[in-house]
Amino acid sequence: MTDEYYMKQALTEAKKALSEDEVPIGAVIVCKDRIIARAHNLTETLTDVTAHAEMQAITMAANHLGAKYLTDCTLYVTVEPCVMCAGAIGWAQISKVVYGAKDEKRGFSLLAPNALHPKCTVQSDVLGEECAELITTFFKKKRG
Repeated sequence: MTDEYYMKQALTEAKKALSEDEVPIGAVIVCKDRIIARAHNLTETLTDVTAHAEMQAITMAANHLGAKYLTDCTLYVTVEPCVMCAGAIGWAQISKVVYGAKDEKRGFSLLAPNALHPKCTVQSDVLGEECAELITTFFKKKRG
């Protein structure tokens, strides 16, 4: 499977968030070519500011593997992780992060570029336009 395939899976999760009137961000975690976690933002549903797609996916993956470290895993997320999520990604020791759209205001690469584990690799702009369009359209409608 390709990065684009897995990002499309994350986009499916983002669209679920959109249908629930959540900020449309989706994530999947892949381990040994298998998706072990799928999640989307649930901050409104759970009334919890920490219920970002990445946080939900990390918890699911850790439960699936029965381990707190996700060293053999890749996280695919439709928008660049925030500082909170980047910290969790770092603590979980996820080995690779692939994201779609850059977050120019709150993305970790701007605010905390060293938050990820030192061995973690990052790939950006995978289906970036499609990911950006989904979130941009959502906020334009909200601000109306």
